[in-house]
Order: sequence, then C-alpha cells, then structure tokens
Amino acid sequence: MTKILISIVGPTAIGKTALSIKLAQHFNTEIISADSRQFYKEMSIGTAVPSKKELQAATHHFIQHISIKDSYSVGDFERDAILGIKAIHQTKDVAIMVGGSGLYVKAVTKGLDDFPEINENIRLELNKELDNNGLEPLQERLRHLDPKTYEAIALDNPQRVLRALEVCIGTRQPYSSFLTNPNKSRPFKTITIGLNAERSTIYDRINRRVDIMVKNGLIEEVRSLLKYKNLNALNTVGYKELFNYLEDVWSLDFAISEIKKNTRRFAKRQLTWFRKDESIKWFDYTSDINQIIEYIENQL
Repeated sequence: MTKILISIVGPTAIGKTALSIKLAQHFNTEIISADSRQFYKEMSIGTAVPSKKELQAATHHFIQHISIKDSYSVGDFERDAILGIKAIHQTKDVAIMVGGSGLYVKAVTKGLDDFPEINENIRLELNKELDNNGLEPLQERLRHLDPKTYEAIALDNPQRVLRALEVCIGTRQPYSSFLTNPNKSRPFKTITIGLNAERSTIYDRINRRVDIMVKNGLIEEVRSLLKYKNLNALNTVGYKELFNYLEDVWSLDFAISEIKKNTRRFAKRQLTWFRKDESIKWFDYTSDINQIIEYIENQL
C-alpha cells in the first residue's frame, strides 16, 4: 500500500484540531502539527495549543518543541517534518498533518521554491527602512511591486514582507513569479482536506476564541513574555497587541478589538492562500466525520 499523508487545512478557529484527532483515532495514527505559532514552548494560550485532553487523545509532534529564543526556519521544519512522517510510516500506512500555516504545509507536501541569491545590501537597506519608518511603508511598497504576494502572505510579519521585497527589488521580478517550481517528489501520497464556513461564521468563531483566550489568562501569558517582545516569534497576532496594552500605548478593550481584527485578516489571507490549491477537497466545518472518512477511503 502507498503511504498516505492526510493534510488538514483551513482558516484559524475552524475546527482543524478536533478533526485531526478524530481522523488519527480512526486510522490509528499520529499527528504532525504544521502550525508555526504552536512550535514555541513559551506560547500556549495565544496560539491555541491543543489542550492536555486533546494531546492525550492522539500522539502529536511539533507542538511546543522549541523555544522562542531558537532560530527555526520553514526549511528546518520541512526537513524535520519529512523525517517525522517517515518515522510514522514505518509502522503506520497513514499519517496526519494539521495546520493553517500555508507555507509550512506547502514545504512538506510540495517542497520549497528556489530563489536566486540577493545582494545583501538590499536586505540591509530594507531593515534600515523598517527601523526608521516602520512596517507600513514596506507593506505598501510590496503592494505596488507584487500585489499577488501582498494578498497572500502574513503582512504583519516583517521577515515575510522584507523577504518578498528583497526578491522583488533584487531580481526586478515579482516574488510570486518564483513560486512556480515543480513539486519535489515525496515518498507518500497526500490527500488534503480543507475545512471552511461562511465568512460571518468564521469571524464569529474567531471573536469568541479571542474572548476565551483572554478569560483563560492570555494577558498574564503575554506579560510573562514582555521582555522578549522583540523576538520574531512574538511578533504575532495576540501578543504584539497586548504588548501595546501592557506598555500603556493602548487600552485593553482596544487591544482586544485589534487582536480580533488582525486574526480575521489572517484568516482571510489563509483562505486566499489555500484556495490556490486545486487539490484540496473542501468540507463545511459542520460536515459529518463519516462523510470525510468516506472521501478519504475512496481516495485510498
């Protein structure tokens, strides 16, 4: 039998974790997390790490396995995840991967694209511009040079914006024009399941999740990480807004409203990314688990 990877994708707060556990239990297998925010051991509440009960319900990998102080790239994850999937496939025919970080999912299922070498001076100049003027002018510059990438990447992540810009400037071609390389061969077949809902439902689920995070101690978690706020891992939704609250820049109500707004924007970008992949079989988030299992078994 061909070894199988079932990849579960979709916007944040849609129910991917619950589905992955049900599928892992049905196929008697283990779960690879491709949620890049859940890699860090110091970040739990704001990244919606699976609960103890969920972690006990199925074996998970790449959940809180590194520190916010560690350097860990998407290339590192590609290498480690492929090794993890191979290890699962030694005793199981099926492995599960779940996560809404599109680039990390793509790295595992299709491989990363190759980019030309870029003059280091371009990167230095862009970093200087970021320090002097902030991220917004760089976002606007990217929108002008490569609207396609502007719509797809995490715009609140300076590293992603700078990387896309340096390629645009250094090659005089859009960053997105390099995202066309043939897929790398993998020793498994991938079946990708997408969960979705009406936009209003997604937004409502996001708003409720943020309220639950705050109730469960998100502010205290962020306070404990305040001295590390300049680390790239913490430049993420749910943390950067509360840093502004803790430093008396914003009120708490405004910070929470910004978390909700920025998470909704993130969900929109996730869907933009995943909708480009025609191999994804989409299901409504309320779909019966047996319907999804039937589809997968027909693919097998």
